[in-house]
Amino acid sequence: MSSDADADPSEYEALEDADVTMRETEHGLHIADDEVTGVSSQGQTPEEAVRNLAEAVRSYREATDDDPGDDWL
Repeated sequence: MSSDADADPSEYEALEDADVTMRETEHGLHIADDEVTGVSSQGQTPEEAVRNLAEAVRSYREATDDDPGDDWL
């Protein structure tokens, strides 16, 4: 990850294999991007952006999982 050391993506299971980059807009909004999935999220702080990204990546993976499991029964 490149950016703020306080925002640690490895704290989130959904981001353990992620390549996370951080950026800040001119208005002070923090953007976290997962370069692997192409998913991005934002927050008022780097920590919030990473936390939101973890949830977004988890949701993305659930939505794109081809294995229906037993849920379809």
